[in-house]
Amino acid sequence: MVYDNKLAERIRKILGQTRGVTEKSMFGGLSFLLNGKMCCGIIKNDLVVRIGEDNYEEALKKPHVRPMDFTGRPIKGFVFVGPAGHKSDKDLKQWVQPSIDHAKSLPVKKSKIKK
Repeated sequence: MVYDNKLAERIRKILGQTRGVTEKSMFGGLSFLLNGKMCCGIIKNDLVVRIGEDNYEEALKKPHVRPMDFTGRPIKGFVFVGPAGHKSDKDLKQWVQPSIDHAKSLPVKKSKIKK
């Protein structure tokens, strides 16, 4: 698992005391989940942001942003933000907060009950 540890610490600081936040190894990096739903993460030096399909096209217009793409097929609703796009704490927060808001807007998953 390769990811920027300093970036992880900066994200943890922004997430602060947000309830329901967990961390999980995903996509070869580190992901932050809110109530079991991915909101953001890190792969190498890139910030991964779950921005949602409604905000996807607008996010792609911003500097240092590209589609999240592993297989030649972008994952709609997720973007990569290069290091220059999250250099300052203010820039990072402007990406992390909408990812938290999006995760909060998602429906709650029904738990599977074993019989």
